[in-house]
Amino acid sequence: MVALVSRHGRRLQRYSSGRRLVVGCIPYKFKEEDEPAIEVLVVSSQKGPELMFPKGGWELDESMPEAASREAFEEAGVRGNLEGTLGKWTSKGDDKVHFMYALRVTEVLQQWPEMDARERKWVTVEEAREVCKHSWMREAVDKLADLLSSPSGQEMNSA
Repeated sequence: MVALVSRHGRRLQRYSSGRRLVVGCIPYKFKEEDEPAIEVLVVSSQKGPELMFPKGGWELDESMPEAASREAFEEAGVRGNLEGTLGKWTSKGDDKVHFMYALRVTEVLQQWPEMDARERKWVTVEEAREVCKHSWMREAVDKLADLLSSPSGQEMNSA
């Protein structure tokens, strides 16, 4: 049995130079068609209809990859394999540093901790660029597309 509870609060979260350290991922899968196409999973914000990628505070008792996987589970209800780092971005307000990973989805859960608080939606890379409000998220999507179109990324596609 898996606990369906999200971690809450910021007392265990990491900070550096006054900035909150946030870790997340872009969950993706390859569509099963003649031509391989990438779909990414976006989730709604708890604060409104804005769409984003699963992300949250990096806590003291976990590694960055563990935090990215936890956020994917809690916010999007997916599990998978982390297959590369996408980069590091400082938020516009300079109060957060975001570290993002590529997560190849292997399991989509029917129940997950934040299922009553969030909507999830599979979209194309182009649609993700359109719906993501923050420029750093659009840059992360571009990095994912570049990673998956590289020779090593094509090997991940055939795995």
